[in-house]
Amino acid sequence: MARPKPSGIFPAIPIPFASDWSLDEAGFRQYLQWISQQGVQGLVTNGHTGEISSLSREERRRVTAVCVDEVGHLLPVYSGISAEGTIEAVEHAQDAQAAGAKGILLMPPHNWLRFGTKPEAKVDFFRDVAAAIDIDIIVHLYPAWTKTFYTVDMRQAMGDIDNVVAIKDGTREMAQYQKDLSILKKSHPDIAILTCHDEYLLPTMIFGIDGALVGFGSLVPELITGLWKAVQANDIVLARRFEERLLPLKLAVYGMGEPSGDAHARLKEALVQRGLFPSARMRPPVPALTDAEKQTIADAFKAAGVEREVVHAVS
Repeated sequence: MARPKPSGIFPAIPIPFASDWSLDEAGFRQYLQWISQQGVQGLVTNGHTGEISSLSREERRRVTAVCVDEVGHLLPVYSGISAEGTIEAVEHAQDAQAAGAKGILLMPPHNWLRFGTKPEAKVDFFRDVAAAIDIDIIVHLYPAWTKTFYTVDMRQAMGDIDNVVAIKDGTREMAQYQKDLSILKKSHPDIAILTCHDEYLLPTMIFGIDGALVGFGSLVPELITGLWKAVQANDIVLARRFEERLLPLKLAVYGMGEPSGDAHARLKEALVQRGLFPSARMRPPVPALTDAEKQTIADAFKAAGVEREVVHAVS
């Protein structure tokens, strides 16, 4: 039985921390109520934006459980899975399923970034995790220049796995991105392609993809959903207007690079300035922002014409 493929905008959501570095559950629930009403099609917990690498197994499970409890009746929830081995990945995936997640966003073992692995091991990793759960899988594709990159042949093999419904595409090489996308759309039209290029959304949306899975969507979902609708309507003039409004915020949060720990810290500060988060705390060793960085974010909001929301008072 074919599984419906995701489409639309799926924010990868951050989490607020209390002064003792625990999950600020009350603040998180208030944020979830807001983001769930912004025209998005699903939420992704425990992504890089959600500081997954700093969370324990139990914290990851709890974050997903809280999200499902609060807004799971409104939106599907997907949980990021990051583990260094298949056995651990299966345990985390089963935690996500038990917490009520619609699916998982399966990241590659990060030891592959340095050491690489045999091509067949990458596909087997997905097959083994898929066999242990009944929920959907989104493939997390890392940039083309990394040793964790999956070739188009690997992605086609992954797409043959029953649980796999989408690929979060972070190729970040436009020629490779366009070429592989054309192949996959023909061979696997039932597999969704979701851009994760926060730093250049419009250029990656225009090739007939199915949506976006981006941390940027947690901050300005109205601009990103507006951009997406304009692209879907083939209204390039309107799409460029949304892109122009996104530009100052994109530069303030991501600079000229792709998402990183420092960028996530700037994103969380932006969430505070917009009134969406109670605190911008990031777990060490991510450094605190400078006053100049905070001012750059404030200036970007003005340039983008984005209004402050009254969701949570700053603590």
